[in-house]
Amino acid sequence: MTFPQDTLLLVGHGSREESGNAEIREFVAQWRARQPGWRIEVCFIEFASPSLHDGLIAAARESRRVLVLPLILNAAGHVKMEIPEAIEHARAHCPGTEFLYGPHLSACDPILAILKRRLRKAMSTLDMPDPTTTGVILLGRGSSDRAANGDMAKMARWLQEEGDHELVELAFTGITFPRLERVAQRQALIGMRQIVVLPYYLYTGTLMQRIARQVEHLRAQYPQIRFAASTHFGFEREIFELLEQRVADLRAGTPESRLPCDGCRFREIAHDLGHGHSHEHTHAHPHAPALA
Repeated sequence: MTFPQDTLLLVGHGSREESGNAEIREFVAQWRARQPGWRIEVCFIEFASPSLHDGLIAAARESRRVLVLPLILNAAGHVKMEIPEAIEHARAHCPGTEFLYGPHLSACDPILAILKRRLRKAMSTLDMPDPTTTGVILLGRGSSDRAANGDMAKMARWLQEEGDHELVELAFTGITFPRLERVAQRQALIGMRQIVVLPYYLYTGTLMQRIARQVEHLRAQYPQIRFAASTHFGFEREIFELLEQRVADLRAGTPESRLPCDGCRFREIAHDLGHGHSHEHTHAHPHAPALA
C-alpha cells in the first residue's frame, strides 16, 4: 500500500563535524533505496541545513501529512522540547497539513542487538578474549535529563544480562558523570586485563573523535591493559527497521505510536522552568505546578 501524500521527515541532531552530517545524508540515501516508494526528507536540529524549521515547512508544502521521525537514541531536550515546539510552529503556518510525531529510537532489543554484535567484534580483536577478565564501558553523550541517562543504564544492564561479562559499566562524555577516565581507572584497580569501550552514538562527529583520543590516552596510561574500542552505529539494519516500524505504527494509528510530548501542556511549563521533560510510565506529571 502506498501513501503518496506522506512525507517522512527524518530529524538528525547535526554536528559541527561535516562528516557526521554527511553520514546522516548517506543514511537517508540508503533508506530511499530500501523504500523507493516513500518520500523521505531530512533536516537537522543544529549545525547543519536544512534546519528543523525549514525542513518541516518544506515537507508541509509538498504533503498532506508529515511523519516526523527523530533519528536520535535517547529522549532529552531536543526530542521532548525543541522538536514538538517546531512542529507546533509548523502547524500554525501550514494548517492544511497533518503532522504526526513518532518516538525516538529508544532503548530496545534492536539497539541491544547492535551493541552485542559490536561487543563480539571488539572481543575478537583481543589477545585474551575472556569476558570474565574483560570490562565493558558503554559510553554515551550524557544528558541533564535523568530519563535519557536511565535509558543508557538500562542498556548497560541488558548487555550484562545477555552475555558473560561480569562487569559492564556506564560512562558519559559530558554533562553528567562518571566519565570514561574514571570508569577505566576503577576497572583497572579491580584487575580487569582488557577493557572494551562501546560508544553509544549513531554517527561520527567531534565527540567520536574525542573518544578516539581518550582511548589512545588510556592505552598510554595503562600499558598493562589491552583496550578495544568499537565505533558509532552508522548504517546497521536495525536502525532502518526501527524507523520502518515507526512509520507503520504511525500510519496504522497504533496506540503509543506518537510521542506524548507532542501537544503536552506540561512541556511548556518544564521549558519555562528550565527542567527536563520526562514521560516515565505516566503522563500525569505530579511534579508539575497546577494550571489555572
